[in-house]
Amino acid sequence: MGKLRALLSLTYAQKLSLVAAIPLVVAVAAIAVMVAYESRATAEREIKALERRLIEAKKEELRNYVTQARNGFAYIYGRASPDDKVAQNLVTQILSAMIYGKDGFFFVYDYDGNNLVSPRQTEFINQNWEGLTDSEGVPVVDEFIRLARQGAGWHSFMWQKPSTGEEAMMIAYVVGLQDWRWAVGTGVFIDDIVATVANARAEVEARVQRTFLYIGGIVLAAVLIVFASGMLLNIRERRLADAKLKELTKRVIDAQEEERGRVARELHDGISQILVGVRYALDNARRRLSKGDHDGARAPLDKGIDNLGTAITEVRRISRDLRPGVLDDLGLGPALKALTDDFRERTGIETEFSTVVFRNRLDQDSKIALYRIAQEALTNIERHSGASRVTIDLRGHKKGATMRITDNGRGLRSRPGRVSTGIGLRNMQERIEQLDGSLRILSSRGAQSGTVIEVSLPLSHLLPPQEDATPKGKAGS
Repeated sequence: MGKLRALLSLTYAQKLSLVAAIPLVVAVAAIAVMVAYESRATAEREIKALERRLIEAKKEELRNYVTQARNGFAYIYGRASPDDKVAQNLVTQILSAMIYGKDGFFFVYDYDGNNLVSPRQTEFINQNWEGLTDSEGVPVVDEFIRLARQGAGWHSFMWQKPSTGEEAMMIAYVVGLQDWRWAVGTGVFIDDIVATVANARAEVEARVQRTFLYIGGIVLAAVLIVFASGMLLNIRERRLADAKLKELTKRVIDAQEEERGRVARELHDGISQILVGVRYALDNARRRLSKGDHDGARAPLDKGIDNLGTAITEVRRISRDLRPGVLDDLGLGPALKALTDDFRERTGIETEFSTVVFRNRLDQDSKIALYRIAQEALTNIERHSGASRVTIDLRGHKKGATMRITDNGRGLRSRPGRVSTGIGLRNMQERIEQLDGSLRILSSRGAQSGTVIEVSLPLSHLLPPQEDATPKGKAGS
C-alpha cells in the first residue's frame, strides 16, 4: 500500500502532464479505434459485394456452359426412350469430350450415385459415390442428386483440382435429366476469387495499420510536446521546492533550538530551583543533626522530601512531553486520555476526552502525528484562547480516522476569507500532509465563539485486523 501511495504521489508537473496527456491519448485512441472499425466495416462490405459479383459472374458462366452442353445433345435426348442405351452412350461421349480450361469438365451421376462421366478424374467412372463428402463434411454426390431431382441448382464444396491435385472451393451447377434419371453438371474453382478477396482484405488491413501509424505519430508528437512543457514546469517547481526545502530546514532547526531552549528553561527554572531547595533543606537538616537537634531536623527533611517528589513529577512531565511512554505501551487513546487529564489538572480548564476503541489499528506515524497535533492544540488553547471547556473526540470509521478538538474560547484572528495561522498551526498542517490527511480549522472571532480543529487520516493508515500489533493484555486506540 505504501508503494502504491508513493507511485501515486506525483509532482505538480507530472500531474499536469498526466492531466493533459491522458485525455489526449484516450480521445485519440478512441478515434483511432472508431476509424479502424468503420474502415474495416466499409471495406468488408465492399469486399463482400465484390465477392458476390465475381461469384455471380462465375455462376452465369457455368449456367451458359450447361445450357450449351444440353443444346449439344438435346436432339439425341429428345428422341430417345428412357432405356435407350445407344442414345445414353452417345451423350456420355459428347459430355466426356467437353473439357475446357485447365480444370473444367462435365460430370454425370445417375440417381443411384454411380458416376457415368468424369473425363479429368477417370478413376471415378463406374463407381458408386453415394454418401461422398468433402474434407469439411459437406455432402457432394447426394446433393447433386437432390438438386437434379428438383430440376437444377447450385452447390459449393471442396474438391481436388485436376491440374494441381490440391483442394479448392468449387461451385457446381447441376440439371436433371428426369427420363434417364441423370444428374448432369459442371463446376468451376473459385480459388482465384478467394485469393482476390484475401488480397483485398490484406490491403484494407495495411491501410488500417498505416492509419494507426499516422495517428500514433501524431499522438507521440503531442505527448512529447506535453511532457516537454511538463519538464519545463518541473524544473520551475524544483527550484521552488528547493527554496521551500531550505526554508523548511531552517524552520526545523529553529524548532529544534526552540524545543531545546524550552527544555533548558524548564530544567533551570523548575527542576534546578527545586533541587537547589532540596540541597538547602538537606544541608539545614545536616547542621541541626550535627548539633544534636533531632527534632529541628525533621522539618527541613520533610520539606526536602516534598521538593524531591515535586522534582520527580516535573521530570516525568518533561519526559512525557518529549516522548510519552503510554503512547507506545497502550496506544493513542490512553495517551490522549493521560494528556487531557494532565491538562485539566494543570490549567483548571474543563477537558473531556471521548473515543471509539478501534484496537490500536493506527500505524505508528499516525499515532505520533495525532498525539502531537492534540498536544499543540492544547498548548495554543492554554496560551491564547481563554477557553473554559475543551473536548477531544477520536474515532475510526469506514473512511479512516478523525480527531476533533473543540473549545469555547475567543477564536483565531482572521483576515477576510482566511484564518490566520501561526507556527503551531503550520506544524499541524505539515504533520497531517505528510500522511496524506486533511486539517480543517473552523473559527470565528468573538467572545465564547470557539474554535474547531478537525484532523482526518485516510483508511490507508489503519492496519488490517490481522496486522493488529496490540500487546496481549493492553488495549487502546
